[in-house]
Amino acid sequence: MIDLLSQTPEELTELFKEWGQPAYRAGQVFKALHSGVPDAASMTTLPLKLREKLDFPRPRVKTEQLSADGTRKLLYELSDGETVESVLLDYGGETTVCLSSQVGCRMGCAFCASTTGGKVRDLTAGEMLGQILYCGRHVSRAVMMGIGEPLDNLDNTARFLRLLSRPEGRGMSLRHVSLSTCGLAPEILKLADMGLPVTLSVSLHAPDDDTRNYLMPINRRFSLQELLTSCRMYFEKTRRRNSFEYILIKGINDSPAQAGDLAALLKGQDAHVNLIFFNPVKGKDFLPSSRETAERFAQTLASRGVGVTVRRRLGADIDAACGQLRRRTAETKAR
Repeated sequence: MIDLLSQTPEELTELFKEWGQPAYRAGQVFKALHSGVPDAASMTTLPLKLREKLDFPRPRVKTEQLSADGTRKLLYELSDGETVESVLLDYGGETTVCLSSQVGCRMGCAFCASTTGGKVRDLTAGEMLGQILYCGRHVSRAVMMGIGEPLDNLDNTARFLRLLSRPEGRGMSLRHVSLSTCGLAPEILKLADMGLPVTLSVSLHAPDDDTRNYLMPINRRFSLQELLTSCRMYFEKTRRRNSFEYILIKGINDSPAQAGDLAALLKGQDAHVNLIFFNPVKGKDFLPSSRETAERFAQTLASRGVGVTVRRRLGADIDAACGQLRRRTAETKAR
């Protein structure tokens, strides 16, 4: 089966030439695929014999959950039977898809459900794109903050971003896309050279190496200073302001002193900090900071000239909030 959703118009043109089809058929197929057609039979602009020849893997929604706040969580089954989750959120009239980039994750962050069971495989560009196409044309933004580390799957991630922004297809501006990373410093520099103007969203979660080593094993490979240097270079090359995600965990990273340390750490960075409450994860013993602690932490950052937002919790009642997405097990699939 050819992964048609991962192909560029140019690649489809070459494929159709091999099949003895006119070049314009490739454009018809690309447009149909990116309009969200569920299967080849729905491509009614194509001759029947060609439709019968075409087949393509596309993520299939297995289950859908609706939160009390309107957030939707989708469990996708892939062509090989593996599953991933994505989330559909509404922010002030704009619809955002939080999508996954890998089946599982090998980064091992201590507070995150996605890393449970490790990484199984990378998603293809088409499997990433399919998570957006299912949700329809009303989606205006995408955040690569679901299961997996996008920069640990950089080639497919870059292909996905280029496909997403093609004017013949979905045509989404990459300025409306945020890419989350736990801190793969060399890959941040590679991304900066690719000419893809996405917003880099860095999962920071600690103002010092000792605390970050405990929460995020990747910090033992790439220290905070190495990470922040790559972030500065990303900004210099792309002129896209970085954002830093900071999950507040009671008694671990939420003290007034740590707020001051974070402000000092980010001095000179053109950046914004998003403070996020820890969301319960089965098997994790952490607790969220209080609202009062979060507000005090934010005030310290703001008083030191750091832009900051305390994020609302969305989708926590269906395990769709930050850090709660996970690769479902065979038990889940059997339900």
